[in-house]
Amino acid sequence: MTLDRILAIDVGAGTQDILLWEAGQPMENNVKLVLPSWTTILARQVKRATRAGRPVFLTGNLMGGGPLVSALKRHLRAGHPAYVTPRAALTIRDNLDQVRERGYTIVESPPEEDDLVVLHTRDVDLSRLAAALSPFGVTLPETVAVAVQDHGYCPDGSNRRFRFRLWREFVERGGHLLDLVYPRPPTHYTRMLAVQQDAPGAVLMDTGPAALWGILEDETAAAHREEGFIAVNVGNQHTLGVLLRGDRILGLFEHHTVLMTPEKLAALVERLREGVLTNDEVYADHGHGAYIGPDYAPGGAGFDFVAVTGPQRGMAADLGYYFAAPHGDMMLTGCFGLVAAVRARSESE
Repeated sequence: MTLDRILAIDVGAGTQDILLWEAGQPMENNVKLVLPSWTTILARQVKRATRAGRPVFLTGNLMGGGPLVSALKRHLRAGHPAYVTPRAALTIRDNLDQVRERGYTIVESPPEEDDLVVLHTRDVDLSRLAAALSPFGVTLPETVAVAVQDHGYCPDGSNRRFRFRLWREFVERGGHLLDLVYPRPPTHYTRMLAVQQDAPGAVLMDTGPAALWGILEDETAAAHREEGFIAVNVGNQHTLGVLLRGDRILGLFEHHTVLMTPEKLAALVERLREGVLTNDEVYADHGHGAYIGPDYAPGGAGFDFVAVTGPQRGMAADLGYYFAAPHGDMMLTGCFGLVAAVRARSESE
């Protein structure tokens, strides 16, 4: 793997943020793009099909649901058919029986329907990106890093509990940031593995950890790294807050941004700092959970500084927190984090 050029793609619910990093190049001169995510693009196509009363057929790979699944729900409620291949159906639920129960028809090939709208599911499409950049004389590098939000494979039970169980086990193993950088993702991260099918050889991360790595690219936030500080990513879907010191996460909470308010965010951050935030209280509020590891000593030095990033960071505008903007570009925080993580991983090997 050559590291003189790295393509970083941070896939969110609304956008896919893209950075083509080149060694020796001022960061401001690197190629940067903020484009609609594929789940957003496909959701728009479903909405048009719904208005026209046309059936839809999803074929391709497992991808993030988000806006696409919401649009499909409205399509089905309007009485229009939605056909999916078994692989694409995993975008909706990990259990195919549950997909059928929701009104989808699982098929192996396109149905014989008039005016069928065919949708190709994927989180990353390198060939289209390469074609878009080609007229500008820009080629894609060998090294690719991608961040997607992956709940993990959970065919039954609560995927919120499952996702947070993975977080807790990570902290219990030491919480080292480098352990969240995956040249080959664990088998339970099926969305990450799907991206590797579409982008062979790509290094994968979850979007939350990519944002944390990105916050550490902000000089003001990084200055608090050794004493410890609280890093918060207020994403379009999830809000992640962590106790970060050195290269370790000592504790964290994860919640749904749609349920967040400035007052709730401030309370979660303060209870995390005090070391009293519990998993049950966050889960009962329809969040994912919270866990504070035994190596965190509340009331000790550090952790007074709070750095916030993310597209919904405006929620924290009046809370007195620091708004991290690595290299002056908040929207590329995850991409900067991907580049830093890949380079750090390479140096550690």
